[in-house]
Amino acid sequence: MWVHLKKKGESTGRTYTYDKGRQIWLFLGFLPLGRTDVSTPPDGNCQVVTKYRPLDLIITGLTGGFVKMYSIKVKAKKKKK
Repeated sequence: MWVHLKKKGESTGRTYTYDKGRQIWLFLGFLPLGRTDVSTPPDGNCQVVTKYRPLDLIITGLTGGFVKMYSIKVKAKKKKK
């Protein structure tokens, strides 16, 4: 049995994807190709997850690391009414 203790200030509710994007870098990650602007909820209560997805790894591998990509996802919780 798992018990989750609620932290002070932690919101309750189901998690959903608020926004997502993809950042692209050139020259082994030294030069960003544009800036990805992902929005956050107005209350600022969110979690930003950055990771390599399979497509990101394939593109990085095919270009020999010349082009690097990673995915950004902003997760937030729906508030209970």
